[in-house]
Amino acid sequence: MLIKTKHFGEVDLDQDKIIYFENGILGFEDYKKYTILYDNEDGERPDITWLQSIEEPLLAIPIISPFLIIPDYNPTVEDELLKPLGEITPDNLVVLVSITVPRDITQISANLRAPFVINSDTKKGSQIIVEESKYNIKYCFYEQLQAIKAKKEGRLC
Repeated sequence: MLIKTKHFGEVDLDQDKIIYFENGILGFEDYKKYTILYDNEDGERPDITWLQSIEEPLLAIPIISPFLIIPDYNPTVEDELLKPLGEITPDNLVVLVSITVPRDITQISANLRAPFVINSDTKKGSQIIVEESKYNIKYCFYEQLQAIKAKKEGRLC
């Protein structure tokens, strides 16, 4: 299947790479089908990827695993909210958060209050609203990103 995107041009996508968000995502409830794209020539998945709408080429949201920036990220989520995704196990659970990249990159932030929860087996996803106040809507994480980069480059033990 050939899809059009703003950042990646035309992409040939296998059907099994489509994630279905039954309720859409916040602010984009009409768009239900997404995929995760990344731009990395060596084929290795980078830390920051894109949640790309299949239905709207201009809709692409930068995302990151919250566990990279907060290793003990563990919001309370009602089981009822996850039921539509199918049986969730540690092996099929994928949690991602949207990020905002302003002109001043040192102010890069993640929305920890509205994670995307995906069942990789059923390819169903949902954006969940976390009520816990310890998780910020705008969590700045530039320093953590620099530490991850340094570690990958072998500059830290």
